[in-house]
Amino acid sequence: MATARTPRGSWIAAGLQALTSGGVEAVRIELLAKALGVTRGGFYWHFADRQALLEEMLDAWEGDATTALIEKVEAAGGDARTRLQRLFTVAASGDGLLTDIFTDFAIRDWSRREPAVAERMRRVDNRRMDYLRELFGEFCADPDEVEVRCTLCFMVWIGNRLLDVDHGERGPAEVMELIQRRLLQ
Repeated sequence: MATARTPRGSWIAAGLQALTSGGVEAVRIELLAKALGVTRGGFYWHFADRQALLEEMLDAWEGDATTALIEKVEAAGGDARTRLQRLFTVAASGDGLLTDIFTDFAIRDWSRREPAVAERMRRVDNRRMDYLRELFGEFCADPDEVEVRCTLCFMVWIGNRLLDVDHGERGPAEVMELIQRRLLQ
């Protein structure tokens, strides 16, 4: 009787979860095997070493948090404002995505110490900004205005999870709605 192997994707997902909760140092083969309820030997059916897993984790993150996100937004169509609203909703929810903003934070932290990861982060951020420029550019004629809106949008997406402030009588969701309305004017 053949034994079932733990799928490659399970190792990648477990690695991303470990990265998100404990940083790159927490991505250790023996800990991932334990979390998956398997032996370390199963790891080597799919990956030559830990570095190979780390590279595939970055590939999965990039594909999921950028390519798949853009494809999801574009698939439903609509004008630029409609697609931006959908982007805000999908990015905030993480709906159907393998990774979320906290995975992004963990990779940003890792990139501060690892030049190759920093280069990947820069490439991903530039791709995200290019997509925002494309969308905002459809209804903003002024290139300076496009750049400001893109930068503010990106900064709000990242910074919103880092702030723990009171908004007077408004809740955080209401403030985010106000920000989105302002960006889409």
